Amino acid sequence: MSNQVVTRDERTTSVENTSYRIAYLVMSFGLLVSIAYRAFVLQQSSWDLLALVILGGMAATIYQGTNKVLSRRWGIAVVAALVIAGLLAFVFVLIFR
Repeated sequence: MSNQVVTRDERTTSVENTSYRIAYLVMSFGLLVSIAYRAFVLQQSSWDLLALVILGGMAATIYQGTNKVLSRRWGIAVVAALVIAGLLAFVFVLIFR
């Protein structure tokens, strides 16, 4: 048996990846809360912060796409989300016009 100390293994990588995911979620939803606060309370435009949220998601998606880990199911979910978002935007435009 070897007396070498293992400094990194699968568990370490898994815990690190989970921590990155949690940090990304906290930052993304924190930015969305900040955007909502600026828009509704302070009556300010927050397109710069919204762009950060969108670009962060796009960066992860592009990286996963180039490494071919996105599935057909993922594509269907994205199309469904875009259709629902478009319909909601249309309804809001009609309501608040």
